[in-house]
Amino acid sequence: MHMTKLSAGLILYRFPQGGEVEVLLVHPGGPYWAKKDLGAWSIPKGLAAPGEDTLHAAQREFGEETGLTVSGRFIRLAPVKIHTKIIEAWAVEGDCDPGNIRSNTFTTEWPPKSGEQQEFPEVDRAAWFGMEEARIKINRGQAPLLEELRRLLIKKAP
Repeated sequence: MHMTKLSAGLILYRFPQGGEVEVLLVHPGGPYWAKKDLGAWSIPKGLAAPGEDTLHAAQREFGEETGLTVSGRFIRLAPVKIHTKIIEAWAVEGDCDPGNIRSNTFTTEWPPKSGEQQEFPEVDRAAWFGMEEARIKINRGQAPLLEELRRLLIKKAP
């Protein structure tokens, strides 16, 4: 019996001058992901502590992975399930310079079976993507979050 893990994340979105909506995605750090691109990107997210408010967890994780704090009107999206993990996500409008992100780090054995521990950033970069490109870049299991956000924003449009 697998325990379902609860993950919480934020989708930061913006409307560049007169342009289509863009979303901020992050690329996981570390050797496993170094050369992976399509399907490797993610919304900034992480595990919620048992009993923790998931919006609070999403904001904390966003801060840990980007070094940024966001505020605004958080729109709750329908949770998605990937294997044994449920992701609860909120969308919030905002802007930032992806070049300024600062991620926390993790330690792992690298190279494998070397007994050496190396430290890597949890997120090695972030970037703004239009919805079409974001759908190709994001981990497939998270794509429904982008789809729902797109639908909500279309309804909101004048």
